[in-house]
Amino acid sequence: MEYDLILRWLHVLGACTLLGTGAGIAFFMVMAHRSADPRIIAHTAGVVVLADLLFTTTAVVVQPVTGALLAHALGWSLWEGWILLSLGLYLLTGLFWLPVVWIQIRLRNLARAAATTGAALPATYHRLFRIWFACGFPAFAAMLAIVWLMLARPDMGF
Repeated sequence: MEYDLILRWLHVLGACTLLGTGAGIAFFMVMAHRSADPRIIAHTAGVVVLADLLFTTTAVVVQPVTGALLAHALGWSLWEGWILLSLGLYLLTGLFWLPVVWIQIRLRNLARAAATTGAALPATYHRLFRIWFACGFPAFAAMLAIVWLMLARPDMGF
């Protein structure tokens, strides 16, 4: 198999992982939250934190590496407009993702504490969940835009 084909495959697989894991995590967290049951939320958030650690973090590291190697293998400059815009959107996504990971850990811990004591979810949980939810929209939109840029590779100058 050709080197650039392997890099393309790894890069596309990483993009699919980021989009799929992001969408899956969002779906399951929202569904658990809607249950209002601290036990369900605690369990789901625990799985979500693990999935983010295993899948999302791996893909976050692999994407820029495979992207840079692929651009080099294909003779593309990293200064091309669509690549620069993709990198900017990738950084923007990261700015939303890092706090979201911390929030997911806090949501898990707050739900575990409520489940253990039999208490209701505290106001802090609900405030953090709203922030977590809001952060997902720009991050996911940026990821969709990056995939479009990778596929279309529009001629853009900066």
